[in-house]
Amino acid sequence: VQLQASGGGLVQAGDSLRLSCAASVRTFSSYTTGWFRQAPGKEREFVGAIRYSSSTTYYADSVKGRFTISRDNTKSTVYLTLNSLKPEDTAVYYCAATTRGLSLSSSWYDYWGQGTLVTVSS
Repeated sequence: VQLQASGGGLVQAGDSLRLSCAASVRTFSSYTTGWFRQAPGKEREFVGAIRYSSSTTYYADSVKGRFTISRDNTKSTVYLTLNSLKPEDTAVYYCAATTRGLSLSSSWYDYWGQGTLVTVSS
């Protein structure tokens, strides 16, 4: 499975972005997809995830209420919509997938995209 993350860019605080994670398989709905981010000098952290074959989602407290994960099974794509962006949201955002259930741990995921950079200016 290959994942392609896209949609990052330079925005101002308070703006919105939508990141996409496109998969190379038609059965992407059978995969749990997670989003992680890594800021400069910091460890990779969990942002949120959407469980396979359902719309069940889970978010880190730091983004809850601002970020939303959704999926379009017809396009084998999972989206991460980022609203009310803050400078501390600046990071490289990665999508990852597994055929197993939802987890907050990066080691749980088997497939990773290349990352897309989000920069939020104040």
